[in-house]
Amino acid sequence: MNDFIVEQLSKTVGDKTVFRNISFIIHDLDRIGLIGVNGTGKTTLLDVLSGRAGFDGDAAPFSAKSDYKIAYLTQEPDFDEDRTVLDTVLSSSLREMQLIREYELLLTAYDEGQQSRLEAVMAEMDSLHAWEIESQVKTVLSQLGLQDLSLKVGQLSGGLRRRVQLAQVLLGDADLLLLDEPTNHLDIDTIEWLTKFLKNSKKTVLFITHDRYFLDHISTRIFELDGGSLIEYQGNYQDYVRLKAEQDERDAALLHKKKQLYKQELSWMRRQPQARATKQQARIHRFHDLKKDLAGQASDSSLEINVEASRIGKKVIEFQDVTFAYETRPILAHFSLILQNKDRLGIVGDNGVGKSTLLNLIAGKLQPQTGQLLIGETVRVAYFSQQIEGLDESKRVISYLQEVAEEVKTDAGTTSVAELLEQFLFPRSMHGTLIEKLSGGEKKRLYLLKLLLQKPNVLLLDEPTNDLDIATLTVLENFLQNFAGPVITVSHDRYFLDKVASKILAFEDGTVREFFGNYTDYLDEKAFMTQSSAISQKPQKEKTAKVREEKKRMSYFEKQEWESIEGDIEALEERISEIEAAMQENSSDFTRLSELQQELDQQNEKLLEKYERYEYLSGLDG
Repeated sequence: MNDFIVEQLSKTVGDKTVFRNISFIIHDLDRIGLIGVNGTGKTTLLDVLSGRAGFDGDAAPFSAKSDYKIAYLTQEPDFDEDRTVLDTVLSSSLREMQLIREYELLLTAYDEGQQSRLEAVMAEMDSLHAWEIESQVKTVLSQLGLQDLSLKVGQLSGGLRRRVQLAQVLLGDADLLLLDEPTNHLDIDTIEWLTKFLKNSKKTVLFITHDRYFLDHISTRIFELDGGSLIEYQGNYQDYVRLKAEQDERDAALLHKKKQLYKQELSWMRRQPQARATKQQARIHRFHDLKKDLAGQASDSSLEINVEASRIGKKVIEFQDVTFAYETRPILAHFSLILQNKDRLGIVGDNGVGKSTLLNLIAGKLQPQTGQLLIGETVRVAYFSQQIEGLDESKRVISYLQEVAEEVKTDAGTTSVAELLEQFLFPRSMHGTLIEKLSGGEKKRLYLLKLLLQKPNVLLLDEPTNDLDIATLTVLENFLQNFAGPVITVSHDRYFLDKVASKILAFEDGTVREFFGNYTDYLDEKAFMTQSSAISQKPQKEKTAKVREEKKRMSYFEKQEWESIEGDIEALEERISEIEAAMQENSSDFTRLSELQQELDQQNEKLLEKYERYEYLSGLDG
């Protein structure tokens, strides 16, 4: 048994109880996704489990074997700035890691005088079977883009520092990995690699993430923090969505019954019974308990974004032969693009290729070096950037919004800033809170709300999923689908892009390609084209030999398949379009959405198989 047991854990920060008497068990090889609205205490829970923060009470609420080790990937890495990447990553006390570190150092600064020491290290690595670990070290460092291991940590950017910390955690010998937003600052390819690594490495993981594809593929259980309590769901994110929807239906039925009972009890209380017999007194207590219970459920509001946008004309944004570069690093070369009303554009590509630069050009923060960027006269841009701008943390939450407006027009009429804050999951008790006391996700949510209050008709979103919780993202996605103007999104979150983008702008090998479809469609096409290219680039003799090995002519059944395969492909593509349309129509129905997503994945797999069969059959003689 290698379980980590938590019993009756409580944590209070100031006058706020973050969680109260929560209990759970983390079993060996568990991969648990920790979710909840920003500010509910997800990071605080990891801080407490890791020992970085304390807990209420004197008795330790944790039980595990005496040498149980925990490694923690934090939001802000805390390193010795003067240590090298190699020293930091291979800082484990594990003997194999110490040998690998020395082996790499000897190779980096090799001279003949150290040959005997190098041979001794290699011999000990042989005896400990450390070469497999050394190979894994090389793979992890390479996949995370950590090439120069001699660099000092203090020389690295924030994103690379976090990758160093991720490598350190993944390569350690801890029994439990605590990962706080591990996909932040990672590109799509690295996220996919990390997903496979965690699934295949037999590590026990408790992680926080906003990336729902990552959550769905990794998690074996879901822990949800809500109102100071922890609720456990078996399975992955799809299972959680289904089980949550079922629970919500049961809660709605129960709430209806409670309201009916409350009406009956209210009628009885108004008759002011004179007698105070034991039974009547018990009934009065039950009335007050019921009233308190209903009041608590009524305040559990859901997040809605429903603010008025400015009108927008036909002319929106047009790039005409635009060129832009940073010194010797080109970003755009003779780039042209027209953005029309209601366009939903997702921008993808590796880190550093110029995605944010494109948004900065539209926002007017940068200017084209050649060509023209035409912006319509009625365009009002809101730029949700990675770095929050103009957020005076000495102000209080409601004052920050009242700088824009006291009241806000919505589709349903007019609402006050206070009411809008409540819709954004800021209860009245928080309206007077200093912004500096909010969590990172709460600050982002407040920043987003202020942008929307300014009535924009064009939205620029740069990595909007970072630091936002899944509940906020789900409603933001629904809002974006109904937003009147164009939405341009830079993101590494495949799930988010699939829901909000119908067109992809991909930065690929120094070029910018426009693709019509969602992000999964783009990835499927890219994989298919890569596979086709690899086949076409094989030497002619190899292809000829392969044809001789296989059947040169179609069999009877293959001829029948060839006659119908194009129609099959068309039918699958049409069904995929129908499913995507149905997903937009049912965006608020989580149960139906889960079913549609499952069918969409199946249909995409079938389509890819058909493409592969088409490629194979087209190479045979009829």
